[in-house]
Amino acid sequence: MTTASIKRGMPTDAPTPAELARASRNTHWKRMLLISPAMLLIGAFIVVPMGCLAVLSVIDESGASFTLNNYAIAFGEAATLQILWTTFRISIIVTLLCALLGYPVAYLLSQLPPRLAALCMLSVLLPFWTSILVRTYAWMVLLARNGLVNRGLQKIGVIDEPLRLLYNEIGTIIGMTHIMLPFLILPLYATARNIDRRYLHAAASLGCRPVVVFWRIFFPLSLPGFFAGLCFVFVLCLGFYITPELLGGGRVQMISMIIERSVTMYASWGPAAAIGVILLATTLLVLWLGWLLDRGSKGWA
Repeated sequence: MTTASIKRGMPTDAPTPAELARASRNTHWKRMLLISPAMLLIGAFIVVPMGCLAVLSVIDESGASFTLNNYAIAFGEAATLQILWTTFRISIIVTLLCALLGYPVAYLLSQLPPRLAALCMLSVLLPFWTSILVRTYAWMVLLARNGLVNRGLQKIGVIDEPLRLLYNEIGTIIGMTHIMLPFLILPLYATARNIDRRYLHAAASLGCRPVVVFWRIFFPLSLPGFFAGLCFVFVLCLGFYITPELLGGGRVQMISMIIERSVTMYASWGPAAAIGVILLATTLLVLWLGWLLDRGSKGWA
């Protein structure tokens, strides 16, 4: 070592800036090589089909010329706009119900000891082991006129006549909320579980009441997982098909049903593709808004 290097406390063989830049580039390309199989799968099964869908939405039936008639056909009728509004309204209601029901569950699980929380988490994960179709038929049995819900309410004297809980929006919302609830609880629980408990203990030691600790400390720190869960639920609700079809009994029309009938009954791929592109654009918009809210929540916390 030279006298100058000894004074600076640096070895003479320290890497130069050019060597550091070269090593950083090599690391970058190695990472790109590692993720290339996943990127190829995403391109083959997501990007290419979405591109084909976009192309189908802007070509005529002969496939020879560019046109926007498919969008005019898809959204030029009042019935289609009404169904689109119904889809968004039901999706918003289900998302809000999942937020009201899921947040207390995720909060409770995050406060339990790890082993007990893992056991309780089985009740959240258990629905994933059962087919959506089976769960939907189970709700048809429960919500029927002579089903368990109506008989139970009549037995305890809450109602005198059976309620109409099936083949309407009420039954559809109940079934969709049950199916979508885990998609909000899981990301919210993952975020809430990682919140440093020392922040909560410090606030409590300074004299804050539990309600103040929750709203001023815990809730802001849990917002990233909360917003992620809301985005998951809302986006999945937009394209839901099985549950609204069965529990709605054909009386609750959602946009996924219009796409299915356009393709299977009328072989009209253009308008169906146009509706699919609109749903895709809405999904991307919701995800972008969720990203903005996530960035804002970091500032609030």
